[in-house]
Amino acid sequence: MVAAPNRIPWPPILFVSAALAAVGLGMVLPGPAWLHASAWMVLGWLTLLSGLAIDLAAMVAMWRRRANILPHRAATALVTTGPFVWSRNPIYLGNTIAMTGATLAFANPWFLPAALMAALAVTQLAIRREEAHLAALFGAEWGAYSQRTARWFGRR
Repeated sequence: MVAAPNRIPWPPILFVSAALAAVGLGMVLPGPAWLHASAWMVLGWLTLLSGLAIDLAAMVAMWRRRANILPHRAATALVTTGPFVWSRNPIYLGNTIAMTGATLAFANPWFLPAALMAALAVTQLAIRREEAHLAALFGAEWGAYSQRTARWFGRR
């Protein structure tokens, strides 16, 4: 039996912690006045909602394949449809895009470095281990998928 990818569900913990840190830092060291312009806020909300739409589309694709969505539980299916066509990690990508959009939506510049730090931490603490888990479970099918689809975004 192949071990679960992680014992701790790192991705949600990391993204929520990063967002809370950004909110806290924004209270202590707010962003510049130009961030409060309504055009920037509209762009921020569109970006944030785009990230959430990617999350939702990925969850629907996983639900259709009856794939486990919890990052600390064993995979039950290899999903390669929907947003998984252009990202091996569309939920993490969506979270990162949503946090990036929060930079402008909430006029809080701390969301941008928080999003990048969360993405780097998720790569190190979860994605690498998840990929080894998927390779062990799905072998050649995983190998082919990982060769044609980038970890974060794009076709190879």
